[in-house]
Amino acid sequence: MKATPTRIPDVMVVEPKVFGDARGFFYESFNQAAFNAATGTAFTFVQDNHSRSSQGVLRGLHYQLPPHAQGKLVRVVRGAVWDVAVDIRQGSPTFGQWVGEELTEYSHKQFWIPPGFAHGFVVLSESADFLYKTTNYYAPQSDRGIAWNDPDLGIAWPNLGMDFVLSDKDRQQPALRQAEVFTL
Repeated sequence: MKATPTRIPDVMVVEPKVFGDARGFFYESFNQAAFNAATGTAFTFVQDNHSRSSQGVLRGLHYQLPPHAQGKLVRVVRGAVWDVAVDIRQGSPTFGQWVGEELTEYSHKQFWIPPGFAHGFVVLSESADFLYKTTNYYAPQSDRGIAWNDPDLGIAWPNLGMDFVLSDKDRQQPALRQAEVFTL
């Protein structure tokens, strides 16, 4: 397993060793010791989630506040998505900045998004199965979000030639300026 920091160093692209031949492929999708060694972290994962979405569905930008803050290790097992992490740690030198990564079933890349970041993705393929491990359980009382299209963030979402499909909840999220965020 290899972890490569993005331009926001705490967010990393994680690449497992994939063994492939004419029969297909095999890879260890998660190993706690290897993950901790590769990322230099000591997080433990407590919950796995799976979502399936159609092309153009945009989910996010979501996060949970302390004491229920979540780190997420995300991957795509079918299809392709554009995945985004936004630093919402007030006092961080990268506060309000974002990084994005295309995740596909073929690349096997994973994206490590630590606590203190908002997360979202849009489906690029006809549909996508998106899996993510979390470092804390879902806690509705701590659930928050930021507007996916906040002009202050300036996220470069891909142009799919169609309107994004959002939940009512995601259409009503506040801008980062009005959102409750993490304090370092």
